[in-house]
Amino acid sequence: MSLTLTGLSVIGLMLIDNSSIGLLFGTSSWSATTGWSLTALPLFIWMGEILFRTSLSEDLFQGLSPFLSKLPGKLLHVNILSCGIFAAVSGSSAATAATIGRMTLPELSKRGYDDSMSIGTLAGSGTLGLLIPPSIILIVYGVAAEVSIARLFLAGVLPGLMLVSLFMLYVIISTLIKKDALVPTESKTWSALEKLIALKKLIPILLLIVGVLGSIYMGIATPTEAAAFGVLGSLLISLITKNLSKDSFKKSVLGAVRSSCMLGLIIVGAHFLSLAMGFIGIPRELAAWIADQGLSTLGLIMWLTVFFVIMGFFLDGISMVVLTTSVVLPMVTQAGIDLIWFGIFLVLVVEMAQITPPVGFNLFVIQALTGKDIFYVAKCAMPFFFMIALAIIIIIIYPDVVLYLPQFMSR
Repeated sequence: MSLTLTGLSVIGLMLIDNSSIGLLFGTSSWSATTGWSLTALPLFIWMGEILFRTSLSEDLFQGLSPFLSKLPGKLLHVNILSCGIFAAVSGSSAATAATIGRMTLPELSKRGYDDSMSIGTLAGSGTLGLLIPPSIILIVYGVAAEVSIARLFLAGVLPGLMLVSLFMLYVIISTLIKKDALVPTESKTWSALEKLIALKKLIPILLLIVGVLGSIYMGIATPTEAAAFGVLGSLLISLITKNLSKDSFKKSVLGAVRSSCMLGLIIVGAHFLSLAMGFIGIPRELAAWIADQGLSTLGLIMWLTVFFVIMGFFLDGISMVVLTTSVVLPMVTQAGIDLIWFGIFLVLVVEMAQITPPVGFNLFVIQALTGKDIFYVAKCAMPFFFMIALAIIIIIIYPDVVLYLPQFMSR
C-alpha cells in the first residue's frame, strides 16, 4: 500500500514536470513521521499487544457473566460488553475481535447458544475497537486532519456507548421474538458473594481504562503520555496475572514494531500523495466542484457514506482513511462540516466496511477463529451492519452526540 501511494505520487509529479521529486519526498517523509502526536500510535499498539497475551478476555467473560444472566440474550451480551471494554484499552478492531472471540465463541457454543448470533455479535462488536478510545484509526485521522487527538477520543465516547446500546437492544429484541431459538435455558443462579468475586476480575482492566482515558479527559496527560502510562499499566496487569514471560514480552514488542512500521510506511506514502495532489491541484479543483454542484451538507454526507462503503469492499480501514483524507477533507471543509464530527462519522463508516466482504478484516479474523465460510460470517454480521448505519443516521440528525463532550475538555 505504501509503495502504491508513493508510486502514484511520483507519477503525478512527473506528469506536471516537477523536477524536485526526491526533495519533496524527503521533506514530506520527515514531516509525516516527526509529529509528536504520532508517538502515541506505537505505544497504544504495544499496550494492545501486551494485553492480547494476557488472560484478560477470560476475566472479562467470568466477570460479566453473573450480571447478564437475567437479561434477554444472557451471555450474548458478554460478547458485546467484553468487546467494548477491551476496545477501551486495545485501540484495534482486529485485536478486539480475536482476543474476545478466542474465549467467548467456544464457551457460547458449549452452552448451546445460537451459532449465527454468537458470531454476529462478535463481528459487530469487534468493530468497537475502531471507535472507542484509544482508537488507532482516530490517531491516524487526527494527524492527517490536523485536529486534536484528545478531542477525537472524547468525541468517540458517546457514539461508542450508543453503538454498544444498539447492539444490546438488537440482541434483546431478537431474543424476545425468537424466544429459546437463540438462547438456551439456564437454571444457574448467582449469589451476591459469587457476583462480588466475579466483579473483582474486572477491577484491573477498569483501573487501566480510568487511568489512561481519565488522564486525557481531565487534562492531566496528553494522549502520548497516557499511552506510556497504558503500557506500564498493561505490563503490571501481565505481571499480576502471571502472563508476562520473556517469550510473551518479546512477541508483544515484535508485534508492536511490525504494526507500527506498517502504519508508519502507509502514513509516509499517504502524506507524499497529499503533497503531490496539492501540487497537481486536485483538492482545490474538487472543492470548487463541490461548491459548483450546490450540494447540501446532508447530500454530501450521503454521497460520502456510499463512497466509503464501496471503498470498504476493497480496502482495510486505516488504508481507507490515509488514502482518502487528502481528497475528501477539502470537500468537507468547503461544506463547513466540523472535522471532529467528520472523524467520528468516518470511523463509523469504516466500521461498516470491516464487516462487509470481500475485504472486511473482522470477517477474516472470525473466519480464522471459527473455520466458517466468510460469506456465512458476513451474513451473521449483517444485522450489526444496519445497527452501525442507524448510528450514523442518529449522529447526522443529532450531531451533539459527537460534539457534546469535547466542548468540556480542559485542553
